Amino acid sequence: MPPPPDRLRALLDLVVGSLDESGADGRALAERASFSRDHLDRLLAGATGESPVALRRRLLLERAAWQLARGGATPTEAASAAGYGSLAAFSRAFARAHGVPPSVVGSDHTILLPAPNGVHFHPPGAVSLPGDGSPAPPDALSRLRAHLADARALLLRAAALTPAQLARPLRPGFVVIAYEGEEPDAATMCEHLVRTPEVWTAAIAGEPYDGPGSGTRVERLDRSGTKFLSLLAAIDARGAWAEGFVDALCDPPESFTYAHVVADELELGRVRRTVLAGVLDELEA
Repeated sequence: MPPPPDRLRALLDLVVGSLDESGADGRALAERASFSRDHLDRLLAGATGESPVALRRRLLLERAAWQLARGGATPTEAASAAGYGSLAAFSRAFARAHGVPPSVVGSDHTILLPAPNGVHFHPPGAVSLPGDGSPAPPDALSRLRAHLADARALLLRAAALTPAQLARPLRPGFVVIAYEGEEPDAATMCEHLVRTPEVWTAAIAGEPYDGPGSGTRVERLDRSGTKFLSLLAAIDARGAWAEGFVDALCDPPESFTYAHVVADELELGRVRRTVLAGVLDELEA
């Protein structure tokens, strides 16, 4: 019997989290899952059609193809990142999987390999997943447009204040997401309000997030918000809200569906907007 969806996601997170660890063989993965190796192999093979080792190896070879094609890596660098002890061994494995040696991979090379399960490497540091049954968020796109418009209006109000006013700690101890830390002032709230759609947009588009883009916060929100809505409109058009990705850059790796992404942005954004509006009222008084 295959594992339930939540447990399967946890096992996939385990495999994804091992991609950059040398020596993460089937036995090591089984120990982390508190299973015997045979039991873990049966669980994942039954649910995905691949053993943990085969899944991990394929994801590494897909990632290597992306690194070679678009990331600027040399074959030697890609071999090292994929955990191969020699360039020759990597070249043989890569050529068997992709049909060409790593030395000739061009920017138009297709990075995905045949898979029985719809689980693939999603650049720059995630793994895409097939649908898990998550429903489409009600009125997702219209609610997201309204959220971005309201956020923009708050940012315009904040832009009329001085840096000293925005830095006043009027809400000490206020935390929206634990790992993002405290948001005691309007400046921090505004930055997080802008940064969150930037990060989600990069994650869905398969692009690295290298920090804030250029321009004012309003300009950044306009830029990322437009792209965010465009990406989600394409997801909505193909009915793919239940698809998603494991973000390997999280520690530990975390699974998201596109429905989850929108629900997260709407709910946490609402909290930030509400508190920020109250802070701006005080600062403008």
